[in-house]
Amino acid sequence: MAAPQIVNDAQPEEPITSPAELDGVAYLYGHPLLNSLSPPLHKTVYSTLGLNWGQIPLSSVYGTSATYPPPYTRSPPIDKYLAAIKANPKFVGSSVTMPHKVAIMPHLDDLTEDAKQAGACNTIFLREEQDGSRSYVGTNTDCIGIREALLQNSPSTEMFQNKPALIVGGGGTARSAIYVLRKWLGASKIYIVNRDASEVETILSEDRERNSTSAQAPLIHVTDPAVAASLEAPVAIVSGIPNYPPKTPEEINAREVLQAFLGETSSSGSIKGVILEMCYHPVPWTEIAQLASTAGWKVILGSEALIWQGLEQARLWTGQDVVAVPGVVDKVKDMVAKSLAERSSKSNL
Repeated sequence: MAAPQIVNDAQPEEPITSPAELDGVAYLYGHPLLNSLSPPLHKTVYSTLGLNWGQIPLSSVYGTSATYPPPYTRSPPIDKYLAAIKANPKFVGSSVTMPHKVAIMPHLDDLTEDAKQAGACNTIFLREEQDGSRSYVGTNTDCIGIREALLQNSPSTEMFQNKPALIVGGGGTARSAIYVLRKWLGASKIYIVNRDASEVETILSEDRERNSTSAQAPLIHVTDPAVAASLEAPVAIVSGIPNYPPKTPEEINAREVLQAFLGETSSSGSIKGVILEMCYHPVPWTEIAQLASTAGWKVILGSEALIWQGLEQARLWTGQDVVAVPGVVDKVKDMVAKSLAERSSKSNL
């Protein structure tokens, strides 16, 4: 996976448009937005519901360039963006991605428990108050995406209860996954494997501050492959790191720890557990997915989490139980599958 493009003041700022032909406008707020599937996902939902709505990315390619990634516009600053959506009667909601997921939180009227526990906001929705005003509320539907991806694609929901789980990574995905594994899956303990020890220490520190008075599944940072091999095996893994071969000593050690948790190559045909591989760009089948599959784990593609978090956003924005509407889920899954297949074929050229 290519490194994110550094955004600087020399890059032009993306204008905040609200097309006259649309009845409802959602935004995708962040940069750079490299081939995001969010706008077509939401368009698929709206079309199925008969809504003349659309989602507009606030970062686009400008100029021409033979480099990868291409040059992108900057999304507007937070204060300018919030002023624009509050003045727009067509505004229905917004996806929020990097680099604004954390920075936008203090500027919103309220935050859901999911956003607070995950430590990041990926969604803004409107809440009508009793006095007739509208509140702009931040939540984190990545939590719902991870939860549904695991529950809908596992042999049984009971397999997670009172069993260890494993997180690979130290970013926003790790924080969301910890919350999910505790709240909905009932993990007994959560191992963390990551190349950067300081990132893990930050997660542990935040967790102690946030949950100082409650009994939670403990977080255990594992840095030694031998220790990993000796621990009670996890039944669920969430991997939230980019798809590239480990190069530095820290990356190589983290990969060895993960492989110790995955175990030896399985020939019995039984499933050791499930792994949700959140990385799906530019291709959904990653090196970690292959290692896990070979070792006897069921691999759940990250596109599943994308689908379910997007459907939860659509529910919040439309006020409809979109999952219950005939055709919505199937059409969204079909669109995502076709888009990923097309990307995979291009990457193999």
